[in-house]
Amino acid sequence: AFQRAVSEDKVNLVIASYISEVVLALMPWAARLKTPMITPGAASNEISAAVHKDYARNKYTFHGYLTSAALAQSICDSTKDMLIDLMKVKTAAIMSEDAAWTRPLDVGYEKCLPEIGVKVVDHIRFSPDTGDFTPIYNKIEAAKPDLIVTGISHVGVQPTVQWQNQKVPLAMTGMNSQATSSTFWSNTNGATQGVIFQSIAVPGAAITDKSLAFSAAFKKRFGSDPSYAGYMAYDQVYYAADAVKRAGTTEADKLVDALEKTDWVGTVGRTQFYGKDDQFTHSIKYGPGFVTGLMAQWQDGKQVAVWPKSLAQGAIVLPAAVKAAAR
Repeated sequence: AFQRAVSEDKVNLVIASYISEVVLALMPWAARLKTPMITPGAASNEISAAVHKDYARNKYTFHGYLTSAALAQSICDSTKDMLIDLMKVKTAAIMSEDAAWTRPLDVGYEKCLPEIGVKVVDHIRFSPDTGDFTPIYNKIEAAKPDLIVTGISHVGVQPTVQWQNQKVPLAMTGMNSQATSSTFWSNTNGATQGVIFQSIAVPGAAITDKSLAFSAAFKKRFGSDPSYAGYMAYDQVYYAADAVKRAGTTEADKLVDALEKTDWVGTVGRTQFYGKDDQFTHSIKYGPGFVTGLMAQWQDGKQVAVWPKSLAQGAIVLPAAVKAAAR
């Protein structure tokens, strides 16, 4: 498909995939065909690390989403600000699917959770084919953590529904990519109530003056709210066009040079890329003043932004099972 797009459709740039394994498989083709590629949703550190290790070959790939390391840091930053005082969190269990993007995510969790005073008491990586999460939740409960920190994307419905149905007395936060979709409430029949999840944006959160207009227009056109990758892809179309304009050409190497100088305020914040000397070459910058994402919670059928405070639409509501256990 990548070859056909370049050879037959004569494209000058490709925006491709939210799956890390797919992006990693496409990187050699971007190099061979000298065609810039931007991912709107893949997270694996290996993408930008490969650009850093062999810049001359892989410079055509741009990591247009937060790396797994940045996502882990975002979740630790929010846990420190939101949950440590609210829930007296001192311990956590990590529960992640076995995928390319979660390996560095989990490394990030194991590093940053202790840095904010949260001890990791269990770490489970499960097959994406897992159907019964009962043994996993039983094992986690036996470790007596205060919190479950997740790394799930290719699965989402089953662990969420079973967490709710089994009344697991532990709050759940972290990465749950399917929870970023507006259909997740109906997909889980409301079992996602109380789930806290990292997202790049949610409807109603005015990250920039472009955020609300885009999400409203998207819903009017498609009948649903954009997912995290939808926000990212939308911004990428605009800053790619801006790069072509600044470069004055679509010639690949000059377009790469222009993309490296991107400084674009879109729907999710200010986008700039790390340079060739940074370990995450061509990944977007994370932190205040750039793209941080936010934490949201499913509350009564709606995604409610709860972190950072500047974007919060409401406060965290502890799940019923967690409140019952606290009593």
